[in-house]
Amino acid sequence: MKTANDMIQEKGGDIICVPEGTIVLEALKQMNARKVGAIMVTRDGKPVGIWTERDLMRNTLDASFDPKTVRIDEYMTRDLIFAPHTDTVYNLMDKFLGLRVRHLLIEKDGKTIGMVSSGDVMKASIQEKDGELKQLNSMVGWDYYENWRWRPESK
Repeated sequence: MKTANDMIQEKGGDIICVPEGTIVLEALKQMNARKVGAIMVTRDGKPVGIWTERDLMRNTLDASFDPKTVRIDEYMTRDLIFAPHTDTVYNLMDKFLGLRVRHLLIEKDGKTIGMVSSGDVMKASIQEKDGELKQLNSMVGWDYYENWRWRPESK
């Protein structure tokens, strides 16, 4: 079964990030260019927050929110949620559903090695099921049933 580490290896460990103090509009431009729904905010190369498309939706309701002037660290989510690199697809799915989040940072040996989204996990789950189905089809095929004939014993 695939683990978080496997998914990071397949998609690449690049985490889109910006330093604290970045203007929200600049972060949005990076997210849009890379077609991602979240960006990590760092201080001295270490994660201190995350800002997502959900945050954008919530922030736009705030009258003082102007993406051209506000800093991302004023609006980011500071409570980061990490998952170990050994978590399986099903462990990650449980976390996404239970915590009601769409992005998890993946940690290995105390370092952040990547970020997975609920979409990444869904894709990995579908790939797992597809592999299982192909394996089952190879074990039990119609050939057996099409060639089966009852033959009475001859006396």
